[in-house]
Amino acid sequence: MSASFTADLGGKVAAITGGSRGIGRAIADTYLAAGARVAINGRSQEKGDRALLEMDAGEQAIFIAGDVTDRDSVNHFIDTTIAHFGRIDILVNNAGGSSGYAPIAQLTDEAWDQAQAWILNSCFWATRRALIDMEPRNWGRIINISSVEGRQASKATVAHYITHKHAMNGFTKACAFEYGALGITSNAISPGGVETDMMMELGPQAAESMGLTYEEFKHSYAEEASIKRMTTLDDVSAMALLIASDAGSGINGAILPIDGGTSL
Repeated sequence: MSASFTADLGGKVAAITGGSRGIGRAIADTYLAAGARVAINGRSQEKGDRALLEMDAGEQAIFIAGDVTDRDSVNHFIDTTIAHFGRIDILVNNAGGSSGYAPIAQLTDEAWDQAQAWILNSCFWATRRALIDMEPRNWGRIINISSVEGRQASKATVAHYITHKHAMNGFTKACAFEYGALGITSNAISPGGVETDMMMELGPQAAESMGLTYEEFKHSYAEEASIKRMTTLDDVSAMALLIASDAGSGINGAILPIDGGTSL
C-alpha cells in the first residue's frame, strides 16, 4: 500500500504570530493556498495592512496588531481570532528574537528579559489561550518556530537567544506529552539561517558583535550546512504545512531540523 500526502486545510483556522513578513508570512501564504483561514499578528499596523493587500485573500485573512512580548496583547490576538473566525485549529508561534548581543559577562538583564518574553513567554501565553479552544474539539496543531541554535550552541554573543530557543523546544515536548492523546499535536520547526526582514534588520548587529561583516555572518550559515546554502522560506513553510495537516497527525513532540544538515 502506498501513502499519499494531501494538505487540505479547508475549514481550518490558523493564527500566526509575527505573520506579516518573513517565515510567518510564508507560512500564512502556504496555509491560505491550502484552504485555511488565517489570522496574522505583528507590531506594525502599516506592515499588516500591506501584507493583507499583497495576500489578496479577502475575508480569508485578517491582521491583528500587537506586541507578543506583552501577555495581554497575545491574549487579545488569540481571543480576537476566535471571535472573528469562531475557532483556532492551528497556532504557529513564529514571533521571536533578541537584541543587545554581547558575551555572557556583558549581557544585560534587559536583553535577557526581552528574549525570554519574545521567544518563550509569548509561545506559552498563546499556546495556553489557544488550547482552551482546541481541547473541546479534540483537534489542534501547535507549531513553534525554533532555530538551529535551539539544537546547539555555535554562535557567540547570542546566549539569550540560544537559551530561550532551547527552552521553547522543551515546552514543545511538554505540550506534546500532555495533549497528544486529545488529538492536539505540538512540534517545533528548527530552521537554519533564513534571510528574512528581521535578519536583515538585526543581523548586522549580531555580526558586528561577533567581529564579522553581515555577508560573512550569512556565509557562515551556508558553510555550516551540508547542502552549502541557507534555508529558504519554502523549506520552512513546506514542513509547516505537513505538520498542520491530517497527514502529519503522527508527528508529535518532534524538533524538526530544516537546516540543510547543519545540526548533523
